[in-house]
Amino acid sequence: MSEEKETVEPTQPDETNVNETQSPSESQPNEENTEISNVSEEELSALKNELQDQKDKYLRLFAEFDNFKKRSAKERLELFKTAGQDIIRELLPVLDDFQRAQSLFQQDNNKEIFTDGTLLIIEKFQKTLLSKGLKPIESIGKEFNVEQHEAIAEVPAPSEEMKGKIMDEIQSGYTLNDVIIRYAKVVVGN
Repeated sequence: MSEEKETVEPTQPDETNVNETQSPSESQPNEENTEISNVSEEELSALKNELQDQKDKYLRLFAEFDNFKKRSAKERLELFKTAGQDIIRELLPVLDDFQRAQSLFQQDNNKEIFTDGTLLIIEKFQKTLLSKGLKPIESIGKEFNVEQHEAIAEVPAPSEEMKGKIMDEIQSGYTLNDVIIRYAKVVVGN
């Protein structure tokens, strides 16, 4: 009976057998791993240096852009402060003419000369504004245009042909370099 219960235990391979079945490259891991780690360390060092260079370039570029934004904002503020300087410089002679006319009128009290002088000054003022691109919007007798006019009132038209046309201008409209800066306030015939 004991013979029947005899079991065969599987034999475990010796460690020497395992080493024999390994490939030759696996049998010498220490030599190759040190070579790989040496190459890897060199490459890693080069990559770290390159990364540091790229970070440095990025920081410099970012700082340069930040300086550019600050400089642009400062220049824009200065431009806003002095934007009207040219037009004011051109209007000063007109102001001088008004002051001369006022002092002459106080000396003479000649209304006719004062009126003529004032008309000349107004003409000079309008020419100065025209030279800067300011143009009045022609309105009276023209068709009402919502793009250029603001209707203040409607009055009965004296004739059929005046219906929908501008009868009177309460306040002039102006364009500056072909852009409307103030709409003309008008009375329209109905």
